[in-house]
Order: sequence, then structure tokens, then C-alpha cells
Amino acid sequence: MSTQFALDLRLARRKSGLTQCDVSHLTGIEQPTIAKMEKGKRVPSIAQVCVLSMVFGRSFESLFADKLRDARTQLLANLPSLPAIGKVTAATFNRESTLKRLERRLADEHMRL
Repeated sequence: MSTQFALDLRLARRKSGLTQCDVSHLTGIEQPTIAKMEKGKRVPSIAQVCVLSMVFGRSFESLFADKLRDARTQLLANLPSLPAIGKVTAATFNRESTLKRLERRLADEHMRL
């Protein structure tokens, strides 16, 4: 699990003045689970990330910035080797423009990081 996420979670909780018990009560996540998340020993579910984001006013992206960065890098690496398609059909008509937009968006986001 991301050490950065664990540190961000602990810092967000401490800055808010909440205890692990407070966060547990508010979110319905057991206190030992909160502690494991803060130590980087537990990966939160999507539902847990959403509720933690609401409690601390943090976006999903800020909690998993390193995972998103890795995903962007992987997508950029995979784009050039995507197999070509033989015949363009109605189902694949927008494929090329979609892939170009994806590549531009990923490159732009990658440069901002």
C-alpha cells in the first residue's frame, strides 16, 4: 500500500483534530482498520475512500495521487503498442480520435506532475 496515502490520511486526521475513534464513529470503519490504513498496512475500499474524502475534504485524486500517476505512466506506455484494427466500423468509428484525446490528456497531466 502507498506510504504516501498512509501519511496523508494520518496528517489529515491530525490536522482535523479528530481521533481515530472519532473517524471510526463518523465513517463506520472500525478503529483498528483506521489504524492499519494510517500505518500503510490496509488498503481502503472505494466506499471507504469516498467517506474519508468527505470527512477530511480531500479529493480521491489527492489520496491516491501516486496510484493515478502510475496508471497514467502505464497507459502512456501501452498506447503506442495498441494493435491496429483492420476494418473501421460504426462500433470503432471514434477509436482514433478517442485514443488521440487520451494520449494528449495523459501527456498534459503527466507534465503537470
